[in-house]
Parts: sequence; structure tokens; C-alpha cells
Amino acid sequence: MGLTRSTPTALSVARRSLTATSVGDYALFGGGYAAAVDATVDAYDLSLTRSTPTALSAARADAVATSVGDYALFGGGNTGSVSAVVDAYNKSLTRSTPTALSVARHLLAATSVGDYALFGGGHTGSVSDVVDAYNTSLTRSTPTQLSLARHYIAAAMVGNYALFGGGYNAGDSAVVDAYNTSLTRSTPTALSAARRYLTATSVGDYALFGGGISSAVVDAYNTSLTRSTPTALSVARYLLGATNVGDYALFGGGQAAAGSATVDAYDLSLTRSTPTALSAARAYVAATSVGDYALFGGGHTGSVSDVVDAYNSPTLNTANFFMFF
Repeated sequence: MGLTRSTPTALSVARRSLTATSVGDYALFGGGYAAAVDATVDAYDLSLTRSTPTALSAARADAVATSVGDYALFGGGNTGSVSAVVDAYNKSLTRSTPTALSVARHLLAATSVGDYALFGGGHTGSVSDVVDAYNTSLTRSTPTQLSLARHYIAAAMVGNYALFGGGYNAGDSAVVDAYNTSLTRSTPTALSAARRYLTATSVGDYALFGGGISSAVVDAYNTSLTRSTPTALSVARYLLGATNVGDYALFGGGQAAAGSATVDAYDLSLTRSTPTALSAARAYVAATSVGDYALFGGGHTGSVSDVVDAYNSPTLNTANFFMFF
């Protein structure tokens, strides 16, 4: 049925280096950098109506976000110094502040698996291998650290695994670490190309790692952690956003020779298409999904941006589906 783009109400504050995740009926965009580090949170519901719940407890850029159970979590970042703060929003958008990360850091990655939200890697003044896990009650634990300390890392979930891939530690890295639902770590086949500033998302039975500095490479890991390399991105770029909606994984925006508006879509068979571009080219964009929409918000176009682009992947309404014989 394709992907249709619309432009809902802009963010309440233009900013870059923000982060995004979803909980319940809301997509949340939090933090970032405007004239200074920012604490604003914008929420979009299933109809793409925007509201502004309680701000983060500490303004920060380069934080990361993921969700577990009934909570969306925003962790780490840079407030002028590295931060360990974690803010949690429930399905009613009420904010709480669970136990902080065990190590303050920014430029980390986050994803979820089973009953855990995981925050891995980052930079503390030096590169970090720390992984913090939060369960559905927001109790923190510290599973086995990454096999290689690194920042500018990406993370995604597939099947029973949370994957942390790529990054930088004295050079670009191809290492992938996998954590299962018991938080046991393994190291599947590395990425086909070492790179940093990549991004990751999932679709169907695959976790996809795409882009990076001067890279268009996409690596796909299935639920058995077998790696394949589908068609590359149509434009090599980094600092892009990625999310999924319906039967598609979307990679949008980023930095090429200049800011990019390109969107690449991968379906359940990992076939690539290029839907309508973003309405404004930009890097440092954040992406998440809610209901039938994938949202790309904020970023940098030469100045900070408040633009939100929504891609609709409508589901089939069986109540209006008839077969005639």
C-alpha cells in the first residue's frame, strides 16, 4: 500500500542532537541542542496531535532513548558535562527519575529486548564498555560489558536479541555484541564494514545497521544472528535517523556532502525502495514510530530544525474489506 509522507505540527522547539522513542499511544522527542542544551519533550499521539509533557529533569543533548514495558526511557547525554540521568515516561506521560546510569556518558546507544531496556557504550572522557539494563519495574542492573569499549555506536533489537554494532575506539569498529533475554552476551559475525555514526532499526525478522561516515553499507542480522548484506543505501550518509512502520524499516536524512533529505525503505524481504524525501534535508535527526506513522523530527539544516515528517503505512481495515464471488 506504500508510504505516504505528511508534515504534522512542528516541534515546539527547533533543535538537533535530540532523541526519540515511543510508549503506549505516544511518540516522544526529547532533549537536544538549540541555542543551548534543551530539556523539551514533544509528544505525538496516534492522530499526530502534539502535546508537551513535563520536560526532562536535566537539559541535555546526545542522549539516547528506548522503551520497556510501560515506560519510555531517556538516558545519558551531555549537559556541558556527561550525564548519568535517566528520565522515564509512562503511558500517561507522567515523568519519573529512576536510578541513574552506573556511569555518566554520552554518544551511547539504546535498545530493548524481552523485559529489559539496555544502554551500552558511550564516552565518559574516554570510551566506555558499560551496559546498564532496566527491567519493567525500572530496576537497574549491569550485565556483562561490551566486548569492545566504543562510542558513536548503534543498537537495534531482533527476535530474542539486542544488538550493539559499530562505533569508534582508536579507529572505526565492526564489532557486534548481542544480548539475549537473559542478558547473556555473545559476539556474532562483525559488520561487513567498520564504521561509526551509523544507525540501526528493525523490520520483521531483521535488525538493520545502515550508513556511517562515507558509507552506504547496510548489514542485516536475522533472528539467528546470521548476517547478510542487502542493497546499500541509495546515498552514503551518516548522522541519519532510523525507525520502522508496518512492513518497512526507514533510514532518513543524514549528512552526505551536505544535509540529505533521502529516505530509504527496506521491506520484509529487505528489498529497498526510495519513498518521498523528507520535506527538509537535515542531519542529527531523530526518528521513532507511533501507530501507523514513522516520524522524523528535528535536526540541522545549516540551522536547527523543528520540522517533523510523518510516513504513513496504513494497515488493511478488514471491516471494509469484501470479497465477491
